[in-house]
Amino acid sequence: MQRFFHPPVDQWERLLKRPTANLTEIEPLVAEVFSAVRKKGDLAVKKYTEKFDKVQISSLEVNQAELKQAQNEISPDLQRSIQSAKRNIEAFHKAQKTSKVQVETQPGVLCWQEKRPIEKVGLYVPGGSAPLFSTLLMLAIPAQIAGCREIILCTPPNSSGIIPAVIRYTASLCGIQKIFKVGGIQSIAAMTFGTESIPSVYKIFGPGNQYVTLAKQWATRYHVSIDMPAGPSELLVMADKSADVDFIAADLLSQAEHGPDSQVIFVTTEPSLLDKVQNAIEDQLMTLPRRSIAEKALEHSKLICLPTAELAQNFINAYGPEHYILCVEDESEYLLNLHNAGSVFIGKYTPESAGDYASGTNHTLPTNGYSKQYSGVNLDSFTKSITFQKISEKGIKGLGETIMHMASAEGLQAHKNAVSIRLKKISDGL
Repeated sequence: MQRFFHPPVDQWERLLKRPTANLTEIEPLVAEVFSAVRKKGDLAVKKYTEKFDKVQISSLEVNQAELKQAQNEISPDLQRSIQSAKRNIEAFHKAQKTSKVQVETQPGVLCWQEKRPIEKVGLYVPGGSAPLFSTLLMLAIPAQIAGCREIILCTPPNSSGIIPAVIRYTASLCGIQKIFKVGGIQSIAAMTFGTESIPSVYKIFGPGNQYVTLAKQWATRYHVSIDMPAGPSELLVMADKSADVDFIAADLLSQAEHGPDSQVIFVTTEPSLLDKVQNAIEDQLMTLPRRSIAEKALEHSKLICLPTAELAQNFINAYGPEHYILCVEDESEYLLNLHNAGSVFIGKYTPESAGDYASGTNHTLPTNGYSKQYSGVNLDSFTKSITFQKISEKGIKGLGETIMHMASAEGLQAHKNAVSIRLKKISDGL
């Protein structure tokens, strides 16, 4: 890891950079796949699945027999763990339900807001080096609670042309029946346009590699919404002398093992912690099965010592971490001054892994500094708000003059007439 001691503020811009890929280089490929899927549907999806995933798929959809068989393919212990996590995630997301907001803004003018589910949503769950069934829990559960009418899942097949059993089991547990053996750019294109097998959707959720990230952004060109811009995973740990060095190292490595383009940042005001954390990382790294991946991530990760708590807080807000672990004596000061973070983990016994899997919060979070303007996935991500109003005769008489004056000032006579014609008929007793 790169080490920085009391870096001046005018050098922070360099420290805040993420190891993001240049997506413009892959734009021609994304455009090609989108065009082909739009024109040729399933045929193109199968072609690119063979090209990118090195597997031929005869039927894109997972059948009921494959879903039922999944329960026999994973251990009872894992099944119980998934069920336990599901209960916590359900509890937290059900608590996010809100009631109708209604107010009479003036006599006879009643306004209210109600939330409605997005009817058709697509969930993308990455495969690759690790089938992220936890991501399926994080997306499927709030989609079901919100009441989305149609929920489809796309996830890449393994080398045998099947979906890993743990993903099939989790999908079935969450009530997801439409599951497709397709990943990458072609899956996002299929959910954008629809094919003979895969329905089109209104909004696409889920993380992915740089190809999926750009494909999701490409989908927005065709009136499909996405959850958020997403990039490689990241974690920032802020700690002082009260923290446990072994815990800090374990947390940093837990995020570094996600992928070679992940980034972890350690921030402290205690100079002696730099060496201690570095040594603990090196010791724990030797035991990791994904050591080579973590080592690559650590190459562009950083250990930073800042002279004051105020500067540390400013740096954290400027970075806007996806995951933020806070292990300091004065938690309240740091939390009071926190503005930008995807999800926060407070205290030495709160590992980021808890949020990744089973505490109940959602792990689909904004990366690359987007926590400055985006929230992580939550129940509201699967709904939209609709406003309503009902105005009585008394209400239009009281509000009409205001509307007419404003319409006249903007030179919109028809707007004014829509009110004046009503007021005239009321005054004429019609």
